[in-house]
Amino acid sequence: MPATIVETRPAPFAKIAIDPVTLDIIENALRNARIEMDATLVRTAMSPGIREQGDAFPLIADHTGKMIVGQFGSFIGGFLQSFDGTLEDGDMIFLSDPYSCEGAISHSNDWLVLLPVFKDGRLLAFTAMFGHQSDIGGKVVGSMPINARSIFEEGVRIPPVKIWKKGEYNADLIKLVMHQTRKPDWCQADLNALIASCRVAARRVIEMAERFGDDVYVSATQELLARNHRAMAALIGLAIAEEPVSFEDYICDDGVGYGPYKIRCTMWREGEKVVLDFAGTDPQSAASINFYLNENMFKMFFGIYMIMVFDPQILFNDGFYDLIDVRIPEGSLLKPKFPAALSGRTHALGRIFDILGGLLGQKTPEFLNAAGFSSSPHLFYSGNDTRPGKNGEWFQLFQIGFGGIPGRPLGDGPDGHSLWPGFTNVPNEFLERYFPMLIERYETEPDSGGAGLHRGGNGIHMTYRFLAPGTISIHDDRWFVPPWGVNGGLPGQRARKVLEKPDGTQHIVGNKVEDVAVEIGDQLHFITWGGGGWGDPLARDPALVGKEITHGLVTPAGARAYGVVADERGVIDADATETLRAEMRAGRGELKLFDYGPSIDDLRVRSTSETGLPAPIQPVWAWAQAAE
Repeated sequence: MPATIVETRPAPFAKIAIDPVTLDIIENALRNARIEMDATLVRTAMSPGIREQGDAFPLIADHTGKMIVGQFGSFIGGFLQSFDGTLEDGDMIFLSDPYSCEGAISHSNDWLVLLPVFKDGRLLAFTAMFGHQSDIGGKVVGSMPINARSIFEEGVRIPPVKIWKKGEYNADLIKLVMHQTRKPDWCQADLNALIASCRVAARRVIEMAERFGDDVYVSATQELLARNHRAMAALIGLAIAEEPVSFEDYICDDGVGYGPYKIRCTMWREGEKVVLDFAGTDPQSAASINFYLNENMFKMFFGIYMIMVFDPQILFNDGFYDLIDVRIPEGSLLKPKFPAALSGRTHALGRIFDILGGLLGQKTPEFLNAAGFSSSPHLFYSGNDTRPGKNGEWFQLFQIGFGGIPGRPLGDGPDGHSLWPGFTNVPNEFLERYFPMLIERYETEPDSGGAGLHRGGNGIHMTYRFLAPGTISIHDDRWFVPPWGVNGGLPGQRARKVLEKPDGTQHIVGNKVEDVAVEIGDQLHFITWGGGGWGDPLARDPALVGKEITHGLVTPAGARAYGVVADERGVIDADATETLRAEMRAGRGELKLFDYGPSIDDLRVRSTSETGLPAPIQPVWAWAQAAE
């Protein structure tokens, strides 16, 4: 049964014509309210993932549940259809189970708070915020087990419940939830921060309604939705063809030896609507790399990508959702069946953006982005601090790393940047102050960005020296299938992780590993992938390549991918460069729209020699075995 909204003064809002100045004031006030939600969160939370990195996502929706400002799109419509209960003034909803909200949050580490905003007896708006909790219990520290076979192994699952009911706080519920986590102090503070952020936004919404009138405020939100609908309809007509185009990419492995896993999407336009069909995507994994992709979330991803590529000034909201038809096969990697494990879904989440780039650029190659969003590298480090004065106290770190952003039509991809624009790195000083480690190196990995007229962003080379024994876990991807280049640009380099002992011996560790023991003095070289290149590398200004050599972004050996001959100081040999470029042009053939690098079969053959790791085994699903 759908949720019942309890209003003491139920009455429809009157539709008011909104002048442009009022609309602009309300629009920017909503933008500022969202920024204030973020500021409240990071000033109140305790975990590094939220406080330092900003791994949280705000939302302000209208009275029907459509997002007006936010980032992930609204889940509220689906929630209202499935929540068998009432929503009243003074209520607040708390949840974390992806299967209870159709994947609006995609793994149980994300705790979500939803606040219905009432004014004078009528529902005026919704505010919501979710953030990644560093630990929610389960079989491993950090609650993201790579080898989980079901969601029950991944920590506490919270169905939609009322954390506040008619203004009364459910303290017993929170006591029960906090009892499941290894870091109740962090989780309690982070939950309070989520609550505070929602309340701040609710106050701002009510202030706007008091200033302009309820009917004017609601009418303004509807006009913002309608304006976005008009803009997106125009963009879809401009950029999307009626003839279907398809694109596919791969998650390298599942962390238990199998892979790669294919994600395939086909796109076409029917009238003013665009259809995105994931038929051909591999079935769900037995491990935790499944991504329960909420259709509305993907619509928002699509809208963000369209807007940022074609018209960045548009305020994206939920107004265009009826223009997009998303089809995801049941039982696939992107819509797994309960109780499939979901904690490692970040790799598929990142790969979705690469696929969108490959789809949207085929009609208009000048707008193509290369690959490079790709994943969200995670490092976990935990144990008992044996340093003097620490008394063996428990510590655990969850940190998100960054890779290379793809080369773009308008320039190079940023080096070592986050998939999400609002994320920041955990400062090295913070890591060294609160955890038993030293950061020996934090720099870009030269030559890791794919060569092109516009270079792909370099990955990051971060070296941790551990000062206490413990265990580490790593979640990363793009170690087997490289990030592809476009319009003649070359693929980026792949990720790798190296554990170095105090005597200097090194060995390669996987990019998806659990509970690796480390000792005092061990060093972990955490190296992420580079973004693919954009455009002809031989068209890049040699002087720019020389400058990048001096900055440590490109090496003299790497400069030859651009046909540039230079020394360690970045001094260009003009005659040798001209000769090398002529030889390269004569021998390379036609430039590729997409350069994927070697085929999957070739990558398997070369895996051990090139990566130091055995190739993943091609997964075989039950239906395929039955067909044989």
